[in-house]
Amino acid sequence: MSLFIRKPLQQLLSESSESEHGLKKTLSAGALVALGIGAVIGAGLFSITGITAAHHAGPAITISFVIAAIGCAFAGLCYAEFSSMIPVAGSAYTYSYATMGEFIAWIIGWDLVLEYAVGAATVASSWSGYLNKLLESLGYALPPQLIMSPFESLTLADGSLITGVINLPAVFIVVLMSLVLIRGTQESAWVNSIIVILKVSIVIIFIIVGFRYIRPANLTPYIPPNTGKFGEFGWSGIIRAAAIVFFAYIGFDAVSTAAQETRNPKKAMPIGILGSLLICTLLYMLFAYVMTGVANYTSFGSATDHLAPVATAIDHMGPVGADGIIHPAYPWLNRFIIVAILLGYSSVILVMLLGQSRVFYSMSHDGLLPRIFSSVHPKFRTPAKSNLLFMIFVSLFAAFVPGSVVGEMTSIGTLFAFILVSAGVIVLRRSMPEAPRAFRTPLVPLVPILGILVCFLMMAFLPLDTWIRLIAWMMIGFDVYLSFGIRKSHLGATDTTADHRKSYRVTSVCGLLLCVLLGAVTWLHHSMSPEDSALIIFSILMFIFHIFYYAYYRIKGNKLKAG
Repeated sequence: MSLFIRKPLQQLLSESSESEHGLKKTLSAGALVALGIGAVIGAGLFSITGITAAHHAGPAITISFVIAAIGCAFAGLCYAEFSSMIPVAGSAYTYSYATMGEFIAWIIGWDLVLEYAVGAATVASSWSGYLNKLLESLGYALPPQLIMSPFESLTLADGSLITGVINLPAVFIVVLMSLVLIRGTQESAWVNSIIVILKVSIVIIFIIVGFRYIRPANLTPYIPPNTGKFGEFGWSGIIRAAAIVFFAYIGFDAVSTAAQETRNPKKAMPIGILGSLLICTLLYMLFAYVMTGVANYTSFGSATDHLAPVATAIDHMGPVGADGIIHPAYPWLNRFIIVAILLGYSSVILVMLLGQSRVFYSMSHDGLLPRIFSSVHPKFRTPAKSNLLFMIFVSLFAAFVPGSVVGEMTSIGTLFAFILVSAGVIVLRRSMPEAPRAFRTPLVPLVPILGILVCFLMMAFLPLDTWIRLIAWMMIGFDVYLSFGIRKSHLGATDTTADHRKSYRVTSVCGLLLCVLLGAVTWLHHSMSPEDSALIIFSILMFIFHIFYYAYYRIKGNKLKAG
C-alpha cells in the first residue's frame, strides 16, 4: 500500500448496494433538483448581488454570474460523470478516493468542511439578522446582545456601544435543521421541497413585478470604467465580482453527497446536479438584471445590512411623482422578501448539514475518522450521532464567530474541491477507461482543464487573508491525518513498516511545504495590509508550531525504519 492507494471502484459499488444495512434509498431526481436549488438560492442572491454590483461590477454583475456559472458548469459536468458511476455518499471525497488515492481524498474531505459545516454556520449567522428584521417589522425585536457574537459590536443612536454575547437565533435554526435531518432524509427532502417552491415563487414575483420599472439609464454604462484600482469596475472588477458571487452558487454539488440515498442514482444524479445549476443561473441573471435596472448600482453601496440591496430595489419599484421622488408601488413586498430570505437560508443550512454528515460518514466508514461518524440510527437509518456532533459544532461556530470571517473561506474551499474533481475525471479516463458510465463528461480533457483554469482564476482573485485561512485549515487537517488517519485507515490495515514510514514522510514534507507557503502569503499580506495584525500574528504562531510538529513526524517516520 502507498499513500496514494485508490479505493477499488467495485468496493464502492458494493458498499452502495448494501442499502438494507446502511442509508435508505428514498430520493428521486426531482428531489435532488430541489435539494440543489435549496442549497444554492439564499445568501448570495439576496445580499451579495447588490453589494458586489456596488463595489466591483455595476450592472455587469450579470456577466460575473455567467463567468461563475461557467466554472460551476465545467465542474458540474465532472461531478455528474463521477456521481453516475460512483453512486456512494461522500461527494468529492469519494470521487477523489477512487481516482487519486487516499491522501488526496483526505485533503478534499477535510476541505469540504469549509463548504458544508463552515458554510452552514455562516448562513445561520446571517439568518439571525433577517429574523430580527422580520420581528422588528411586526413590532418586536430581540436584544442586540442575543443576535451578535462576542466579537461583534453595535453603536446605538445615543453613541453607546453594545457588544454581543451570543447569536441565539443562529443556534436555534442549526438545531432545528439538524433535528429534521436526524428524523430522516425523506422527511427533510419533503420539507426542503416546500421551502424551495415558496422562495422561488417569491423570487419570480420580484422579477416579474420589477421588470416594468427597469430604467435604461440605470444600466448605462453597462460596464463602468475602472477607477484605477484593480478589482474596482472594468473587466478586473467583473472577474473579482465573479469570484465573490461564486458564493451564491455554493451548494449545487451538495446533491452528489446524497447519492447513496438516491433511487436510480446513475440517471438521477446528473439530472439533479445540472438541472439545479441551470435553473439557479437563469434566476440569478434575471434577478440581478432587474435589481440593477430598477435602481442605480451606486445606490447599493450605502447598505448597512445584508437586506438593504434588495430593499433598495423594491423602494425604486414605482412611478416618479411630480416632485421627482419615486413612490414605491409595492412596499408590502419588503416583508415577503424577508420571509423568502429566511426560507432560503433555512434550506441552505439544511442541505449543508446533510452534505457534511454524509461526507464524514464516508470518511469514517473508511477508517480515517472515528466510528461515531458512521454510526447509523437503527430506526431512522441516518447518521444521527454525526448529525448531533455537527449540530453542536456548527451551533458554537454560528453563536460565537462572526459570519463575515468565514464567508470567503467557504468560497475558496469549494473552488479547491471543484479543481480536484475536474482533475479526477482526467485521471479516471486514463486509469479506468472501460468503467461503466451512465453519463460521460463531453470533450475530455478540454472540459475538465477549462474547469480547473476557471476555478483557479476565481481563487486567484480572492483576498490574501482568505488564502491564509485556507492554508491554516489544511494544516490542521494534516495534523489529524498524521495522528489518526494513517494509523486507522482500513485500506492501510496491511501496511508494512516501510509503508507507514513513507506515509509519515510524504505527509510531513507536504506539511512543511504548506508552512513555507503560509509564510510567503503572510509576508505578502503584511506588506499590503499591515493593519491586519491579528491574522498576521496567528499565521506566525501557526508557522512556528507546525515547523516543529511536522519535523517531529518526519523524525518519527525515519525511526520506523528499524521497526
